[in-house]
Amino acid sequence: MLAPGSTIGILGGGQLGRMLGLAAAQLGYKVHVYAPDAESVAAEVTAHHSRAAWDDEPRLAAFAAACDVVTYEFENVPVDTVRFLSGHVAVRPGGAVLEIAQDRLAEKNFVADLGGRPAPFAAVPDRAALDAALERVGAPAILKTVRMGYDGKGQARLATAADADAAWEAIGRHAAVLEGFVTFAHEFSVILVRGIDGEIRFWDSPVNVHEGGILATSSLPPPQIVLDQQDAARALMATIAAELDYIGVLTGEFFATDDGPVFNEMAPRVHNSGHWTIEGAAASQFENHIRAVAGLPFGSTATRALPVTMRNLIGAGIGDVPALLADENCHVHHYGKTEVRDGRKLGHATWAGFAPGDAPA
Repeated sequence: MLAPGSTIGILGGGQLGRMLGLAAAQLGYKVHVYAPDAESVAAEVTAHHSRAAWDDEPRLAAFAAACDVVTYEFENVPVDTVRFLSGHVAVRPGGAVLEIAQDRLAEKNFVADLGGRPAPFAAVPDRAALDAALERVGAPAILKTVRMGYDGKGQARLATAADADAAWEAIGRHAAVLEGFVTFAHEFSVILVRGIDGEIRFWDSPVNVHEGGILATSSLPPPQIVLDQQDAARALMATIAAELDYIGVLTGEFFATDDGPVFNEMAPRVHNSGHWTIEGAAASQFENHIRAVAGLPFGSTATRALPVTMRNLIGAGIGDVPALLADENCHVHHYGKTEVRDGRKLGHATWAGFAPGDAPA
């Protein structure tokens, strides 16, 4: 159990690190952010900040020496960075999950081997393989780069096989995975936290709506089809977490279909679709992630009150903050980012126990 006053290192300086830092401070910990970026909204609310490259081993060693445990706020931290740090300080979760989550093909095979059901897929290492993949998977389909890419980046849709050339160019001619379209009623998340002792707890599953490949809203309660499939999706995510000896918050995204839950992807970190837990749950995903990596008992994951809505403030949407603040039932989170551009997540708003536009309590 990590004593108050200890230092938790966070790899990455974005808004997830910012919210993790605030949760750590609430529990009496200091936070040291390590990231190469010029702007670090996480560092604005933490005690220490190292700006250095992911492969700067002397700086990484100094960072490790200054921390009692290290975690990360996004899944594209280089695996080699985590491996190096793991030789100097405990890193939770470890690097094994990053190796899988950073490779879409490895992730799908891993989940399928554990009994999960991903969307139909085929490997596309080169342009010639795309034609064979289309024959196997069919169209319409979506082509996704094997590595990197999130919030709709690194993806191209194919309405028919005639779109193959354009799709291959659109993703930069990188190794990819072709995914068949899934007919689904809703998208939903399973968010769990797993402790050092193997204890697992779940938050209620929100329904997610994406616009342009970016999460727009997460809301509770979910419709019956999601409730009916939640247990099966939870069982898969618990199996994944146990297989990886995972510590911290782990998120799985699913499609609710007539034939049961279809696995989409996982994120080895706190997740945008779990932001509602700050006001909507007894203990948020951020607090329980800190509790997990510090070896503390968990706070309750129970939902405080329904309904709950979380809305992302993306790009120019951050300009809605004054109007949102005029809504007495709305909780506004501004991430402090200075550049406003299309597709950039700049904040979020949450209503817990009220629907947007409800009269004041």
